[in-house]
Amino acid sequence: MNFTHINLTVPVFQSPGSASFGMSVFNLGNAIMGSGILGLAYAMANTGIAMFVILLVAVAIFSLYSVHLLLKTANEGGSLVYEQLGYKAFGIPGKLAASCSITMQNFGAMASYLYIVKYELPIVIKAFLDSNDNSWYTNGDYLVLIVTLVIILPLSLLKNLGYLGYTSGFSLLCMIFALNLNVSQLQVNTTDEECCKPKYFIFNSQTVYAVPILTFAFVCHPAILPMYEELKDRSRRKMQNVANVSFLGMFVMYLLAALFGYLTFNEAVEPELLHTYSKVYSFDVVLLIVRFAVLTAVTLTVPVVLFPIRTSVNQLLGASKEFNWPRHICITVALLVCVNILVIFVPTIRDIFGFIGASAAAMLIFILPSAFYIKLVKKESMKSIQKIGATLFLIVGFMVMICSMALIIADWIHNAGSSGEHTDGH
Repeated sequence: MNFTHINLTVPVFQSPGSASFGMSVFNLGNAIMGSGILGLAYAMANTGIAMFVILLVAVAIFSLYSVHLLLKTANEGGSLVYEQLGYKAFGIPGKLAASCSITMQNFGAMASYLYIVKYELPIVIKAFLDSNDNSWYTNGDYLVLIVTLVIILPLSLLKNLGYLGYTSGFSLLCMIFALNLNVSQLQVNTTDEECCKPKYFIFNSQTVYAVPILTFAFVCHPAILPMYEELKDRSRRKMQNVANVSFLGMFVMYLLAALFGYLTFNEAVEPELLHTYSKVYSFDVVLLIVRFAVLTAVTLTVPVVLFPIRTSVNQLLGASKEFNWPRHICITVALLVCVNILVIFVPTIRDIFGFIGASAAAMLIFILPSAFYIKLVKKESMKSIQKIGATLFLIVGFMVMICSMALIIADWIHNAGSSGEHTDGH
């Protein structure tokens, strides 16, 4: 029994790791950064500057605490695979909960990337053609289907997509470029109209989306354990420091993106920030370059995000480890069909940020790390400060998920009868 206990509590690392501290910080920053940054100005516009900063600090701290719980659980539980920790903690239900949460989060990320294609590619085409023609080739729904068939599907069908991982770095650079544009385009508003003055505390029907948008923007937890395994001279403290530096960098970027986006447009800011700029700077060259760069980055990132979803579906179906082309193609096509239907028929990217942030992101940040910690870390009693903290964190997670989902669904029901409110998808 002693040997069994040792094997369960001491992780077995297959490789010594080769990633430096700096490279790990950069890679984790890529994992954190995503399309969620484009929704932060909208969150600030519906919470106010002060309330947004409070929520941003809280979500960042909670996310870092959950990374701490996850790393400690991995050391004690003897596994660096998220789903395997779920299996060791709660058996098949735990594995399913982890797998489904990761799949939902990645599916939501994939949908948000295609939303950007849907709304930004028509603007780029109109700018290049110097025309406001509403032909089929400027219809976002058609363009999403074309991009999926011509670019995303062929790349997704490849057996190995490791080389496309470099696009994550390109995507991060594009977002930094977009942030610089965001700051440079700030114009101080000197009007005395109440609607044009920045507010510090705001409560309205859209405020309920703020916390889910923030949790969606900070989710990186499925990537923590693989990066921990690749870290050179790995230790829990070193990986925690990697997370601290990455989260601090993303916190600053998120705050600047939200603040300058809100100060530029105030109440007129939309759920997707780049689309808001297009209404003011329709054919601005710098903005056009940013838009094209972001489109390229997100398009090439979709196949990368699809890979872990397909792997999870394979595991859930109980497929054999032997590669099978028909199964590979069928799962890929089915996933792309589902995400295209979602992007075409769900009216706004805000709903994706909100729903995924309130469900899968809440599971990955709050609920699963604390539940795994409570179950697998045996050396601490339930009366210890650490276990009490994890229990309270678990309760907070359930409260965030239940309250956010309830309020979002209530908002959907309230708006269901409104005709034409989101006719342009925003």
